Amino acid sequence: MIAQVILPLSLAFIMFSMGLALVVDDFKKVSRFPKAFIIGLLLQIIMLPALAIGLGYFWQLFQTPDPTILAGLVILAACPGGVTSNMMTHLAKGDTALSISLTAVTSLLSLLTLPFVVNLGLDLFLERELNVALPIGKTVLGIFLITTFPVAIGMLIHHKKKDWAIKFEPKAKLIASILFALTVLGAIAQNWTLLMESYQTVAPMALSLNLITMVLAYLAAKALGLVERQGRAILFECGFQNGTLAITVALTFLGEEALMIPGAIYSLIMFVTGGIYLAILAKKPI
Repeated sequence: MIAQVILPLSLAFIMFSMGLALVVDDFKKVSRFPKAFIIGLLLQIIMLPALAIGLGYFWQLFQTPDPTILAGLVILAACPGGVTSNMMTHLAKGDTALSISLTAVTSLLSLLTLPFVVNLGLDLFLERELNVALPIGKTVLGIFLITTFPVAIGMLIHHKKKDWAIKFEPKAKLIASILFALTVLGAIAQNWTLLMESYQTVAPMALSLNLITMVLAYLAAKALGLVERQGRAILFECGFQNGTLAITVALTFLGEEALMIPGAIYSLIMFVTGGIYLAILAKKPI
């Protein structure tokens, strides 16, 4: 119920609240200065899967983890940034238009990249390969309804009723934050037993992937000359994966519950690390 209904509705409202603060020129800036977009795209589709595979081999040097868990980490890394990365970027005063653009494009590209990376992970760690095929129409429609459509409605209201949008946007952001927090707490409660059974073995792997990804993404953005707002957007875009899609791939397309555990635990950990980062940013002017 939470994952299928409440979470998508909450995320749609979050995207709507972002749209209230955006104008078309925000996206034109992304297209006019594509450097940040290209950097974020390459980090997302190349660095992240490579890092997950590298960490999988690293963990094998010091212990004998379940290879299914390692393959599950690769599945997670193959997924695009989730729409929650847009919300976190918005709260962090990052480049929201860049974040939304990256989410949209990486989500569409994942129709091609995700099967390749997932099969690679299965082949490397489980020594088998499966045919992973995403339902293109359903996936694209879902992305559109949760991300693009609500943002477009918010932007339309901003264009037609600018004064009202500016006045209501802070309230919408507060409502969205509360909805999101309640949804995450509900998801934790719903999956508590599964999380506790796997926490000790999977959490260190998921935490290391999350922290290293965010740090490397931010450092790469700064080293390549991007401004602070763009660096924050890329950090969250790379660090906040679409855990729902990872779980869907594991359960629906591969039919193995163990493969979904890394995605479920990572999805919870990223909110803790992201929340700590937001708290640090709150004391640091942009």
